[in-house]
Amino acid sequence: MADTTSRSADAPDTRQPFEPEMVPIPAGRFLMGSDPDKDAHARENERPQHSLYLPDYAMARLPVTNAQYAAFLKATGHTPPAHWKILFWRKRWPPIGRHDHPVVNVSWYDGLAYCAWLSEATGKPFRLPNEAEWEKAARGTDGRIYPWGDVWNAGYCHVSEGTEKEDTAPVGVYPTGASPYGLLDMIGNVWEWTRSLWGRNLREPHFLYPYDPGDGREDPNAPTNMRRVLRGVSFLNDRTVARCASLYRYSRGNFYSSVGFRVALAPASTASQTHVNRHTQDKREGAVRDATSFH
Repeated sequence: MADTTSRSADAPDTRQPFEPEMVPIPAGRFLMGSDPDKDAHARENERPQHSLYLPDYAMARLPVTNAQYAAFLKATGHTPPAHWKILFWRKRWPPIGRHDHPVVNVSWYDGLAYCAWLSEATGKPFRLPNEAEWEKAARGTDGRIYPWGDVWNAGYCHVSEGTEKEDTAPVGVYPTGASPYGLLDMIGNVWEWTRSLWGRNLREPHFLYPYDPGDGREDPNAPTNMRRVLRGVSFLNDRTVARCASLYRYSRGNFYSSVGFRVALAPASTASQTHVNRHTQDKREGAVRDATSFH
C-alpha cells in the first residue's frame, strides 16, 4: 500500500506550532487480530483474526512529544508528569535535551485532558483513538504482523531485542518502520493509551474478539475500576510482544515511564476544518497565545 500523507507536498502546513501532524486513514475493512497459523507469537486475547470495517478518521503520525505536552501544561496549569516535578516544576519544562521524546508518565486522564485542550486550541475534535483505529493505522488492511510487513527486523523499531533499551528514543528516528499509511513509532518506544476498555480482570479481557464497538468496550463513562487498553509496546519489550496486534492494559489513573499516547480525529475531514463560530475562535486564540509563549 502506498504511503498516504496528511497533506500534499505542495500544500501549506497550517498547523499551530504545537499541533500534531495528522494522517488520514481511509474508510474500509482491515484484518484485526492475529492468525496463529501466520504469527507464531499470536496470543489468545488477539484471536480470532477478523475483518472489520471502520469509517474514515485521522491519526497522528507520531506520539505526543514532551514539547507538545509542555505547551498544554503552559496553557492550562495541568500537573506535569511525575519525573518533571523535581527539577522542572517551576517552568513546567520537560527534561533537558528530551523535547522530541514521547511524553511518558501520563495517565489515561492526562491524555483526555490534553485532547480536550488541543480541541479547544485548534477547533478540531481531537481524542484518543480506539484500539481498532490504532491497529488499522499500524498495519494497514492486509493483516501484516509488523507495520513494515511480516519479516521481523530489530533495526526498524525501538525495542529491547538483541540490545536491551533503557529509555525512550526521539520520535520518528526509525523511518524504515513506518506503517502503510506512513505513521511512525507504532511499534516500540512507548505503549499508547486508547479509549477502549479491557475490563476489571487483570489477566483476561472482559471484551473479546471479534471487536464490536457496540458491546460496551467504547463506553467513555465506564466504572473507574475498568482498565483501558494500551497498544504499541515499549522500549522494554522484545519481539514476541512487538507486533501490531499486541495489546496490554492498565488502570486509567496509572502512569509509567514506558507509557504515552497519540491522538486521533474522526472523521478525517475534520482535520482540515477551517471555520468555527466566533465564540470558539475567541477561546482558541487565547489558548494559542498561551501555548506558544513558553520559552
